[in-house]
Amino acid sequence: MTRLHDDVRLAGAYQPGNAMPESSLRAWAELIASFAPCPAPAVLEIGAGTGMFCAALARWQRASPVVGVDPSVPMLEQARRHNAHPGVHYVVGSAEAVPTRAESFDLALLSRVVHHLPDRPACARELTRVLRPGGVVVIRTTFRERLDALVYDYWPQLRAVDEQRFPGRQEVLADFTRAGFTVREVTSFAQPVTPALRAYHERMSTRPQSKFSYLTTAEFETGLRRLARDAASEPASAPWPVPERYDLAALALD
Repeated sequence: MTRLHDDVRLAGAYQPGNAMPESSLRAWAELIASFAPCPAPAVLEIGAGTGMFCAALARWQRASPVVGVDPSVPMLEQARRHNAHPGVHYVVGSAEAVPTRAESFDLALLSRVVHHLPDRPACARELTRVLRPGGVVVIRTTFRERLDALVYDYWPQLRAVDEQRFPGRQEVLADFTRAGFTVREVTSFAQPVTPALRAYHERMSTRPQSKFSYLTTAEFETGLRRLARDAASEPASAPWPVPERYDLAALALD
């Protein structure tokens, strides 16, 4: 399996395969920014990927500056291509060693990345260094206990994969509270990611998420055919929007 950091194919498919309607992206940006301790916060995103949230926070929430850190050079190339913004800077780096000065940020975002971290406690400790006193980390993920995405209906093998990959709620909260954070809120939020099941089929056909690398070609094609059949039965006059729900944990630095 290609190392995710070096996977040029995944980086190219990620932006179109994970984009969401502008109204959904704006709603997420508003929710994330609502936990910031001040207006126009300085924001750090760990695992920024193609920069979707970095640009959204700079555009709509007046976040400044915004620094997106990711270990993947191909992902950051796509970020600069699709989500360039004068207030956003993309930097190669890791969650355990953020290449910035101490006490530089008011808000840190980890979106759909906590399950990729090789050392969550080290990441939590590093965030205590780069956040200012009173700073907040927002973790956007799906906790192991709440795996409910539509993707599992078509590729049930992925549920077992993600039950191994994704941490539980208490595991994540414990790692950050031990580092000095206090839990402020744990909630969940859902927004449409595609306006129709046909559009969802089109994006899934590109294997736009790292989890698909755990499937054989036969497993992937079987699920895609089932999804195609369901999408073909969708009424053109009444499409079926596809929502995605994520858990959100906000923790403040004491």
